[in-house]
Amino acid sequence: MSWAIEHVIGAFREAFDGEPDGVWTAPGRVNLIGEHTDYNEGFVLPFAIDLAARVAVRVRSDGAIRLFSTAGSEGVAKLSASEVRREDARGWSVYPAGVVWALRERGIRVPGFDLVLDSDVPLGAGLSSSHAIECAVASALNELTGAGLDAPELVLTTQRAENAFVGAPTGIMDQSASLRGEAGHAVFLDCRDQSVELVPFDAPGAGLVTLVIDTRVAHSHADGGYASRRAACELGAEVLGVKALRDVALGDLDEARALLDDTTFRRVRHVVTEDQRVLDTVQALRTAGPAAIAPYLDASHASMRDDFEISCDELDTAVEASRAAGAIGARMTGGGFGGSAIALVPAEDEAGVRDAVSAAFSERGYRAPRLFTVSPADGARRLA
Repeated sequence: MSWAIEHVIGAFREAFDGEPDGVWTAPGRVNLIGEHTDYNEGFVLPFAIDLAARVAVRVRSDGAIRLFSTAGSEGVAKLSASEVRREDARGWSVYPAGVVWALRERGIRVPGFDLVLDSDVPLGAGLSSSHAIECAVASALNELTGAGLDAPELVLTTQRAENAFVGAPTGIMDQSASLRGEAGHAVFLDCRDQSVELVPFDAPGAGLVTLVIDTRVAHSHADGGYASRRAACELGAEVLGVKALRDVALGDLDEARALLDDTTFRRVRHVVTEDQRVLDTVQALRTAGPAAIAPYLDASHASMRDDFEISCDELDTAVEASRAAGAIGARMTGGGFGGSAIALVPAEDEAGVRDAVSAAFSERGYRAPRLFTVSPADGARRLA
């Protein structure tokens, strides 16, 4: 048994004086490319990472829900399985509570349970720590209740929890990566029909590492910046007479410019060009390997910085410093307004890039970034 499993089981014993019925895990994710395309029914290319949330769970017979996190100091949160209300959930407990609510909305009878969470996905870093929690909890309850939901159904269940309970207007990318990822592969997801293709992404085999630069600038999907970008996309689609921006081609952008105000046009242009960059990246991975995707990473960051306006000074510094020090391509990743950047770096240059990024942050008076490498990992599953 791994240390991680032993740790969460040990925490469960200490919190709830007994053994769990099982331990489930779900990873965070890095989005290789395809930002803010998911809720526009477009294409994304994330991968599950080797950082994950783990939950130890034991069913209770009295309908009570007790939640404890190894990372928190707030003690045990208590809810009722029969009446889960948003106003009763505090802090991280909103995520398991939302899953319970969404499962019950589907007509699945969720019993009471004790749960301990242990996670090493950094909070607020744009690596989908919240979805890792939700997917781990959903996987556990799916099995413990015998609900029998498949991965696409679990994706929609957790999205429902995020949208209607948590209050974050997110798409389906994060859950899909966490639930459907596979080691050594990126998840090429069509957000219109939920179809998935696993695309080989072996950076080490190409002499590269995927370096994450966590700016430690916290962000929240529940704030207004994300929602306003989504509203602009919906307005653009309405004016252009399409179901979603997925249906706007590159060749339609000149016409779109004449019909839309400047800000809405730039939001639309980002989504349309980003969809194409995802397709180009997938083709490059299939035919030429990881090094060939570098130009698309750079172009994606420029589009998010200038057209979608979701970058920030710390993210731009991370991208510019890593590129100057030897990264072959870099971009911010995640919803924006903080969080992380990723850089594709020759293995022999990794130390130099780390040093250069840290120095750039120090020179500008920013908080020291957290730097670490990630690799594509397996998706949600039972561990014990």
